[in-house]
Amino acid sequence: MASIYIHIPYCHSKCAYCDFYSVARPAEASAYAAAVAREWEMRRHELGGQTVRTVYFGGGTPSILPPDVIGRMASSLPLADAVELTLEANPEDVTPEAVTAWRSAGFNRVSIGVQSLVDTELRAVGRRHSARRALDAIAMLQDGGIGRVSADLIYGLPGQTEESFGQSLEGILATGVGHLSAYSLSFEPGTRLWRWLEQGRVSEAPEELTEKMYGMLCRATAAAGMCHYEISNFAVPGQESAHNSSYWDGVTPYLGLGPGAHSLGADGVRRCVGADVRAYLADPLSVLTVEEESARERVNDRLVASLRTARGLDMASLPEWARAEIAASARGFVSAGLLEELDGRLRIPPERWLVADAVIRELLV
Repeated sequence: MASIYIHIPYCHSKCAYCDFYSVARPAEASAYAAAVAREWEMRRHELGGQTVRTVYFGGGTPSILPPDVIGRMASSLPLADAVELTLEANPEDVTPEAVTAWRSAGFNRVSIGVQSLVDTELRAVGRRHSARRALDAIAMLQDGGIGRVSADLIYGLPGQTEESFGQSLEGILATGVGHLSAYSLSFEPGTRLWRWLEQGRVSEAPEELTEKMYGMLCRATAAAGMCHYEISNFAVPGQESAHNSSYWDGVTPYLGLGPGAHSLGADGVRRCVGADVRAYLADPLSVLTVEEESARERVNDRLVASLRTARGLDMASLPEWARAEIAASARGFVSAGLLEELDGRLRIPPERWLVADAVIRELLV
């Protein structure tokens, strides 16, 4: 099974916490669609002829593009056997007309960036929509026949409290969405949020508070019938993200198109498209580079992704030398209940996922 990721590097404005590559609203949307189609034709061989089962339009803000342009990009890809076609969208871009066009283009899943249902929290990080607009957008997607809707939330936002996060969580779950992604706010170097932190304009949420929010998140989603299948992801059974799961489970190859996108080809080579949209429009291959990666780095990539999931790490998928090293490092954690071994897999129990990063660091080879 192969996957394709399309990076759309355009946004209405930059959110304070975002460190993904993006630029101002595009004037060259049609030119960008044509460049993606050219890149696909020039690089399709990297998938080794494997069937494409999932396609994901991420960003940036894919929904910023005119629906007909999104449709043209989708039509340039091999979608005949795709089981999941996802579009990331912001609430302010969702209209009944756009939903109809997206569905006609083949999109059967939309991931919508809500982040909070408290307007003051949204404004604090530069989000353009209101809570009411986010709820209306979800309803439009559902009423428009998008069968799988995923919503994003952030906890640890400036000014956020346990009660206000609960309000957002309750409001999202009440919509009946089948998938929820919830992330702890991170302060990435180079972002406005990072500068504000250095200037003392904002502060990080206390660890005790984020732990309480995470606990609330786990309890509320379980009560709503969702399975907790990755540290930050919850789904009604059958609505897990097939695309993201392919990354976490080590399914290859995957092809990333557009500036800022990364790939792992059928030949085992990692490649990256440089974050330069102007150069990309002139010649997509001019910004394509090979990412050198050692055997240890490949194993660590696999370990980090897998141990964030409920399925865990399939030890048989690793080279013998790596299995031996990881097994030795894991013994103490297994004894302490921070890791468990089951059917040849090593996993962190979901109730211990708050300390997952610390455990994973000690297992790196």
